[in-house]
Amino acid sequence: MSDQHAAFVGSIPENYDRYLGPCLFEDYATDIANRVNVPDGGAVLEIACGTGIVTRKLRDSLPESVRLVATDLNEAMIAYAKHKFQSSEQVEFKQADATELPFADSSFDAVVCQFGLMFFPDKDRAMREVHRVLKPRGVYVFNVWDAIEENELPQIANDTVRAFFEQDPPTFYQVPFGLHDKAVIQKLLDGAGFKDAEMFVLAKTCVSPSATQIAKGLVEGNPVIVEINQRATSSVEAIEAAVAAAVTARFGDNPVRGNLQAIVCTARR
Repeated sequence: MSDQHAAFVGSIPENYDRYLGPCLFEDYATDIANRVNVPDGGAVLEIACGTGIVTRKLRDSLPESVRLVATDLNEAMIAYAKHKFQSSEQVEFKQADATELPFADSSFDAVVCQFGLMFFPDKDRAMREVHRVLKPRGVYVFNVWDAIEENELPQIANDTVRAFFEQDPPTFYQVPFGLHDKAVIQKLLDGAGFKDAEMFVLAKTCVSPSATQIAKGLVEGNPVIVEINQRATSSVEAIEAAVAAAVTARFGDNPVRGNLQAIVCTARR
């Protein structure tokens, strides 16, 4: 995976949070937070926290006495996430590489990761790092997207964007939707020493106010925009208009509804 596929910088965090957050990520974030139960005075680590969508739900659902640490590789995403919290709220944000976590062994009762594992260049190492920082019998709760064919709006965006580039089409969407084989996920968990792994296929509905808004999110709310700009052979406006038209043709408009599907995993150290 190239670094640009993980480069959520510039205006991407705002577009990601505003246009994709409510329809793609909020419901899955609620599900993740509901699966995290730790004792009073415990500690929870979130990796790949992005714009703080899961972080917000964790802080709302966890006891005040629970330490919550949220990390991401991208400082731009962390900066955006921080705005969702009052200074009085107990959330520690830290820039960190998921393959080299800056925490001591056995530090956390739970580790959470929403749609982040797919972006880690060394997934085996990232999995071992989570195992290392978890306390004995601590739980790892994470999710990954199912195949892109099960996620209708991202699939339309990918197909439409790629059609604009006869040579060297953008490949970003292969990354977030590229880790859906349960056997591969199980092998990663086994290799790191996790026990009692469970996986659930979880279907949701993406609801966006309009085709224009979801198109903006799917084009400008992730690093595919970096690839489009690098090629500079088609305008972003034309591509977004084409995505919006394709969405409207299939799902209508005002609002737009499309199927989503993810794999939710839990495992214990």
